[in-house]
Amino acid sequence: MAIDRKLLDVLCCPVTKQPVRVLKRTELKALNERIDGGEVRYQDDSPVDTPLEAGLITANEERIYRVDDGIPVMLEDRAINLRAAGLK
Repeated sequence: MAIDRKLLDVLCCPVTKQPVRVLKRTELKALNERIDGGEVRYQDDSPVDTPLEAGLITANEERIYRVDDGIPVMLEDRAINLRAAGLK
């Protein structure tokens, strides 16, 4: 599901204020493989148990925010830290 370009232009990480971009297919695939293996946790340390259909990554590539049904979930506790996920 595509994210509206105008919405993407105004979104930023609520923590770092970094702009975000849509995850590339290869990045999304790698992340979902780690989620399927039970290796990924949210910032609040709860497990990510559902693969992402889409995601937004910060410009500094430290956090990923999931997009559910075309709606970005831009909550600090629901961010995925790339270092903790073993993707960086």
